[in-house]
Amino acid sequence: MPGRLLRGLWQRWRRYKYRFVPWIALNLNHNPRTLRYVPEESKDKVISDEDVLGTLLKVFQALFINDLNKQSDILTMLPETVKSNYHDLLSVQHPRVKLLEHRHQQQNNFKPEEILYKTLGFSVARATSSLISAGKGVFVTRGLVPKGAVVSMYPGTVYQKYEPIFFQSIGNPFIFRCLDGVLIDGNDKGISKVVYRSCNGRDRLGPFKMSDSTWLTSEICNPLAVGQYVNNCSNDRAANVCYQEFDVPAVFPIELKQYLPNIAYSCDKQSPLRCVILVALRDIKQGEELFSNYYTIVS
Repeated sequence: MPGRLLRGLWQRWRRYKYRFVPWIALNLNHNPRTLRYVPEESKDKVISDEDVLGTLLKVFQALFINDLNKQSDILTMLPETVKSNYHDLLSVQHPRVKLLEHRHQQQNNFKPEEILYKTLGFSVARATSSLISAGKGVFVTRGLVPKGAVVSMYPGTVYQKYEPIFFQSIGNPFIFRCLDGVLIDGNDKGISKVVYRSCNGRDRLGPFKMSDSTWLTSEICNPLAVGQYVNNCSNDRAANVCYQEFDVPAVFPIELKQYLPNIAYSCDKQSPLRCVILVALRDIKQGEELFSNYYTIVS
């Protein structure tokens, strides 16, 4: 029995160490590629916020139109100018189909990963990592990810540095620390899962959802929301993506917030919602696994 327990702990550690920041820090001399270099003044922008926003709006709008047969309650609440915009987008994708008729004519919706491929030219998904005993990883399953593209998002509950996260953090390898101390808990199990769902229900406004909780399930609505499973690079596997922080602007369309995989722990609306996206550092081909660099040094 003790032997089995020790083997279980060892296997758990071998998976956990790829996300365990103190272990990474102690091994920097052996593994310099784990460093995440950030320029002075906390500027970690590989691409502009405008480019990030444009990509998210493009993907979310495509998901919204693809799922239009379930959006009738939301459509009735939107201004005519916004509905007209979706009618124009729908006309480009489905000529001669009217907005209100679309939900009746749409028999087979595309899967979210297919929408991602049609919109950005690639798709990503979780699968067993190519790193030995690393558990799950994220792979490009179709197409080509061009350098500078938003390839994934880091989902989870967003905590300000003064908010309680102790119990959620115990044995949790999915907590991401932003440069200003903001934390994002990307764990899709246990108390982290309960907290996220609780906040998700709290913030709902009638038919409008303020965030997406489907990343906690096997049926993900936003196919980009798999970034918490991206493993750390190694000497043999250089990083091909990097993290970039992004604050959701106040003008973000309310009908598209249902696809945001992040939610604030506090109901305080003073601070913008923090998101973390992953950006491709080079062209990434179909079949390649995504690797990031966790440990941050501000130079």
